[in-house]
Order: sequence, then structure tokens, then C-alpha cells
Amino acid sequence: MREHYRSTPLLESDVAAAPMEQFARWFAAAAEHVLPEPNAMVVSTADPGGRPSSRTVLMKHYDDRGFVFYTNYTSRKGTEIAANPYVSLLFPWHRIARQVVVTGTAERVGRDETAAYFRSRPHGSQLGAWASEQSTAIGTREELLERYEHLAARYPEGEQVPVPPQWGGFRVTPESVEFWQGHANRLHDRLRYVQEGAGWRLERLCP
Repeated sequence: MREHYRSTPLLESDVAAAPMEQFARWFAAAAEHVLPEPNAMVVSTADPGGRPSSRTVLMKHYDDRGFVFYTNYTSRKGTEIAANPYVSLLFPWHRIARQVVVTGTAERVGRDETAAYFRSRPHGSQLGAWASEQSTAIGTREELLERYEHLAARYPEGEQVPVPPQWGGFRVTPESVEFWQGHANRLHDRLRYVQEGAGWRLERLCP
């Protein structure tokens, strides 16, 4: 199977001076095309032995400092980031023949920022963060549902759910950001911003 892309060339003269501004442009375009969850991204981490793992999460915020997502700190990605903060992010916007690839370092956001986001989540998602010991083995689905129902009885709708101490955000500070635009004959555009001192160097990569 092969997709024949038809798109406008991505030229150095057309992109922003900094990667987060360029990301904002592309993210807005992805949202305008009504992509399913344009904030979905693949987060790749590695354990101390170098064994990689990947999973899809939802980016919840971005700004000049980087990209933020939330998880259980005791999950596989949480423990791997604690041991090795170097991560990669991938935004796969296939419908518009675009990808954004980020490499950088992850660190925990402050508890105030985590608490503010947690309280904005739906009540059921707040309970789910307590019910699931993310990435650990569990006997049956019924066990998970029983935990959830117990929490729902303890914290009914309308009552504030405390923020789990093992749950919070990570901010990925980029060191490089690549913008990939698909074209016919696999002559894709790949423009990569690389951190250089206090600024950014823009380079073109062969497809």
C-alpha cells in the first residue's frame, strides 16, 4: 500500500523563526481539518538499558517552554523518564500528510499546574486516575471496575476529588523539532529546527 501525496512545498522562507510558533501554525491547520484528536502524540522513552517503548497520549498544553502531557508517575513511561529524561514525541497527522517529530528532555510540572489541570478533567476521569495503577498487572477487568465503583461511592459527582500523589504532568522541552510534509514520488520536505545556544538553526533533511 502506498499513498501518493499532493501538497504544497514546505520552504524555509515560509516557516516561522522558532519551532513552537511553527508548531502553533500546523496545529491550528490540523484542528481546522477536523482530524480525530490532533493533540494525540506518540511518546517514546527508553529504560536505563536502552530498551525503547512507545505509547499514544494526549498533549494537554503547549507554549514556548514545550509540550505537556499527564500520566501516572509510577507507570512505565513515568519510571523510564525518571531514570532517563530523554524522550521523543511524534504527531502523526496522516490525513494532511504531515508529521512533527520532537526530541528533548522531560521533567515534571509543578504540583499547582497539575492540580489546576486535574480539576478541569471530567469527574469520571478523576476517579479513573485513582482506580488505575497504570502499567501494573491486574487479574481481571472486574477488579478495576470494583475499584472505580468504590471511588465513585466515596467521591460522588459534585464532590472534589483529591489529586493523586502519584499522578501529574511532564513538560517536554524540545532540543530539535522536525516538520515533515509529504509529497509525490517520496520527495518529502523535512525541515528541522535544532537548538543552538539561545536560538535555533534550521536545516533541511533528505527524505
